[in-house]
Amino acid sequence: MPAQSLHPVDTLIFARWIIPVAPNCTPLVEHALAIRNGEICAILPAKEAEAIEAAEVLRLDNHVLMPGLINAHGHAAMSLFRGMADDKPLHTWLNDHIWPAEGRWVDEAFVRDGCELAIAEMLRSGTTTFSDMYFFPEAAAGIIRKAGIRAQLSFPIFDFSCAWGSGPDEYLRKGLALRDELKHSKLITVAFGPHAPYTVSDDAMQRVATLAAEADAAIQIHLHETQQEIDDAVAQTGKRPIQRLAELGLLGPKTQCVHLAALNDDDIATLANFGCHAVHCPESNMKLASGFSPVEKMRAAGINVAIGTDGAASNNDLDLFSEIRSAALLGKVVAGDASALPDHYALTMATLNGAKALGIDHLVGSLEVGKQADVIAIDLSALEQQPVYSPVSQLVYTNISHQVRYSWIMGRKVLDNGELTTLDRRDIIARAELWRSRISGE
Repeated sequence: MPAQSLHPVDTLIFARWIIPVAPNCTPLVEHALAIRNGEICAILPAKEAEAIEAAEVLRLDNHVLMPGLINAHGHAAMSLFRGMADDKPLHTWLNDHIWPAEGRWVDEAFVRDGCELAIAEMLRSGTTTFSDMYFFPEAAAGIIRKAGIRAQLSFPIFDFSCAWGSGPDEYLRKGLALRDELKHSKLITVAFGPHAPYTVSDDAMQRVATLAAEADAAIQIHLHETQQEIDDAVAQTGKRPIQRLAELGLLGPKTQCVHLAALNDDDIATLANFGCHAVHCPESNMKLASGFSPVEKMRAAGINVAIGTDGAASNNDLDLFSEIRSAALLGKVVAGDASALPDHYALTMATLNGAKALGIDHLVGSLEVGKQADVIAIDLSALEQQPVYSPVSQLVYTNISHQVRYSWIMGRKVLDNGELTTLDRRDIIARAELWRSRISGE
């Protein structure tokens, strides 16, 4: 598009490198990106862009521009449980520590403050979209709107009661009401969140499958997280969980399967045949010794693989760049192949693949004219990033998240030279400390 046809634009960003992700991750050198009305309206060589008039011009000579990161799975409010129950296996961690703590402390105020802490951390490290599965999603929605971040809220469904409701009937009623309330939101989508095969009965699973199909809504579920989950399911039902969900109608192209740390070839074929999405959480899986997801095998089978941090209670940080690095390194070990999960694919997992998993790849996930301007800028001038032969390699294999300097969501600047523009960092820290004092009994 000729530069003279672009007058005026809201924001014009000159950068040393632009990594568009689509059609590929090949960097564009000395280019500029223009934003108008919340959308990307041009990507063009810097010399041509000099002719464009803009309300704001940024010249980021040592920076790389790329799509905002998409954290495809987490439990944001659990940031207030960070470091509370480390070094324990999954079921001990969950049954003996996390669920009792949730029963004691989780309410709307906990979710608001924990969610705000998590969002601030994610914005400061490059995440512009996240998927959340937690109690009181309506409280999370308020903080999401305040922060201006993009999100999928997967409302939780269990067979048992919790602080948010009495059982599947109430969870579904509340979740569908939230979906109706947010149906016109430009930033928030609502999905069904049946927790896991071992916490949701066949009847409830079938209801979820039916209601999700009727609403054309996504489903996110923890699945095949450990070998114990599978062994217990086979002992009780004679079926692997993936087989059971397929028979119940829960698998399909809008199903987001989280963890998948214990898969055989038949499982992979089933997921591929149904067009399901995989959400890989490597650091949480490693910390809980849950298993190793065969990402390269899923990739070879044509499964779209996104990436998530999981919650800060089982990961301890929400740094998606760190997760990308872990995924790339672990993927090579699991595949026994140093060429597995190359840097460009690892970066795509956390951008375009995440957008595909959440059903928003027509809006975000890559830097393309007409897409919404969810963009981040990372400074590659630090000593630890020198020399820069490949900006994609630096983003994936070096410690980079602290170098995220700017972030825009729908063209709105939410991180300005490392400072949050929509949230109060000091207030968030103070409230987190109050929760620590309460939970510790001080």
